[in-house]
This record gives sequence, C-alpha cells and structure tokens, in this order.
Amino acid sequence: MNQAGGRPLIAGNWKMNGLRADGLALAQAIRAGARGLRADLLICPPATLLAPVGEALAGSAIALGGQDCHADRPGAHTGDIAAVMLADLGCRYVILGHCERRAGHGETDEMVRAKAVSALAVGLIAIVCLGETEAQRDRGEALDVVARQLTGSLPENASAANTVVAYEPVWAIGTGRVPSSGDILAVHAHLRRALAGRFKDAAGIRLLYGGSVKPGNAGEILALADVDGALVGGASLKAEDFLAIARAGAEQSWP
Repeated sequence: MNQAGGRPLIAGNWKMNGLRADGLALAQAIRAGARGLRADLLICPPATLLAPVGEALAGSAIALGGQDCHADRPGAHTGDIAAVMLADLGCRYVILGHCERRAGHGETDEMVRAKAVSALAVGLIAIVCLGETEAQRDRGEALDVVARQLTGSLPENASAANTVVAYEPVWAIGTGRVPSSGDILAVHAHLRRALAGRFKDAAGIRLLYGGSVKPGNAGEILALADVDGALVGGASLKAEDFLAIARAGAEQSWP
C-alpha cells in the first residue's frame, strides 16, 4: 500500500469552534498527548485562535494551519485573510475548497485553484478538498465528480512537497455516515491515477480521507491503500478522540 510521506498526516479542522480559553486548553492537551506519536499532526483552528494556538504549539512538532485564504494579496477585502498573513503567523498549511466553503460560499474549482496558487506562492502547503454530494453518488457520478474537481482545483505547480488532497464525501460530513471501505478505496485509487496523469511525483502526494472520522473507525480507514491520513472535523475538538485517531494511524505499517 502506498503511504506517501512515510507517516500519516492527521489534520484537525476545528471549523467555527473555540473561544480563547477552551482553544488553548485543547491545543495544550493535544500537545501533551502527542509526544512520541509516529504521525504528523496538524491543527487548523479558526482565525481568531491562530496566534494563541500557534504560541501554545511553539517548539512542538505539531503544525499550525488556516481554514481558508483569499486568492489575492493583501488589500481591500474586508473580512478575508491573505495567504501571506497565515504564513506570517507561523502557519504551514491551509485548507482550501472544503465542501462547507464550496456550498456555503459558492466556491468553484477555479476559485479554489486561485487560492491554491496564492498559498503555494508564499510557501504554504495547500490541503485541497473535494468530494461528491449524496445525489451525485446515487447517480453513480462520484468518480467523475472528484476527478473533475481535482483537475480544476489543483494548480500546475502542485507537488508532493506543497499539496495534499483530501477526499471528503459531502454526505459524510458531520452526519456520522461513512462510505464503505470499498468506496474509499475506489475513490482514492481513482484520485491517485488522476494525479499520476499530471504530476511526476504523484505517488508522493498525500491523500487524506475526511468525513465522520472517529476513534472507532480510524484504524480501518487508515489501513486502506492510498489513504495517507485523515482530515478530522468534530472529533478534533476532543483531545482524547483526536489523539486516538492519530494513534490508530501511527499503528499502521508505514514505510
């Protein structure tokens, strides 16, 4: 099985959750419990917590990431955050094209691609999200949808060093529903082939699975071929759950 990067990447997307006190407590608990784990950990808090969480993680191996960035350089974009601002705060990653952004903010593949270009230009690693809706899966369109999103959302200079792809079936986000192992295998294999058609180092580009990942199913999911980690939503808001998922990944047979 292909595990790009040699270690699983377990990324926590806190979404629009956390005030200063509980955000700091969560970051500190994750830091304390992560010592010795053979996994790469990433925390993506809301923008209001990036600075304090970054300070709490300073000196540890846990990376900091943003949940979105604007495609343009700093300027007249009220309420937005430029990629260079995230980098300035110590972020190493940024999540782009999450289904909640695509659906709630009308983000297209072209918009996600433009954001990825901006992120890569300042040295951030882009986690580009994609996934089909329930209706699309029921119509048998899942593979075509994710391949189209992959083509439209990844810039030409994407590589194993600067890009991660996260498959998040829309119908599994926050619902408790999870695709079968066969479904995840089929999509990730399809994505790997699509990447191979464009990028020389496609085998090294990490493919994460996201969508109702929790301690009870993490081991099975992270053992699948071409699953190089997880993008964790709700379960990342509890240190013990997030760490249990990380341990489940670390326990797999990684090169």
